[in-house]
Amino acid sequence: MKQSELLATLEPETAKIDAAMRADLAGIGSPPLLEILEHAIFNGGKRIRPALTIFAASLSGAGTLPADTYRLAIAFEYLHAASLLHDDVIDHADQRRGNASANALWGNSTVILAGDYLHARAFLLAGTTAGAQCLDLLGRATAAMVEAEFLQMDTAREANRAEDNYFAILRGKTGALIAAAAEAGAVLAGASARQRAAMRTYGGNLGLAFQLVDDLLDYLGDPRLTGKKVGNDLHEGRMTLPLLIALRQAEGEDRSFLEQILSLKSDDRAAQLERVRGAIERNGGFSATRDQAAELIRTATAELELFPPSPARQVLAALAAYVLARKK
Repeated sequence: MKQSELLATLEPETAKIDAAMRADLAGIGSPPLLEILEHAIFNGGKRIRPALTIFAASLSGAGTLPADTYRLAIAFEYLHAASLLHDDVIDHADQRRGNASANALWGNSTVILAGDYLHARAFLLAGTTAGAQCLDLLGRATAAMVEAEFLQMDTAREANRAEDNYFAILRGKTGALIAAAAEAGAVLAGASARQRAAMRTYGGNLGLAFQLVDDLLDYLGDPRLTGKKVGNDLHEGRMTLPLLIALRQAEGEDRSFLEQILSLKSDDRAAQLERVRGAIERNGGFSATRDQAAELIRTATAELELFPPSPARQVLAALAAYVLARKK
């Protein structure tokens, strides 16, 4: 399936996901809460998590979507939106997706409460549509996300450069919820334990690969396509995989430079972006990151072979290829 076909297939699903969320949120009695949630949820976003729930349910259900699939699917978009609201408060962010962040507009206290509402609503939707098994998935994913935040804080404080540590953070912050979203669709469709495991691996690997490509785009992306300035991770002092690999591989002048760059102030680091990019390139940071992302996608796609050919399998395979090839 070509990328244009994939996007054409996803577009109506995204519209249905948005319609399901608007219908669900219509019952909120507090206008200020509704205003914050509409800003947080309908201010962009690719709807990858709920789409995975829907296509995993279709794949596992031989093309038939179980009742309440969309209500279960939006629970994962709610959890994702809640995590972004809380992240922006923690990071004191004033922008999100090119617009003012919710906390910049309404303040920390109300935004934390709005995130808490989305957490509660997500668990209610999961419990009423798919029962204890999906509640377990959401609970484990949420716990993993919180633990990963603490691990990330410890990592920053200790300047931990272990790549295993970096992947542990990614699995918790990004992979866990995407894996749960895919597995939940399989659960709702009555999939076997082996099929559930396949969807869990597919989703988790997709999430990790997505983040690795983000790491690459932060150094190498075209701002006209990504909508973001290059070098933001370097400016903020985040050691993502390309830099970690280069630090491990570099010797001599490159190693001394990369070690020294981490001790500079943020604006001084940003001013050295071109030189940092060159050192990462010379020491294999970009190529090794691409290779790891490609291997994650290869493994994810292999898991789909457990299921018979179907339109849903085509979409999930195309989505994996898109994650690897995306430019924005």
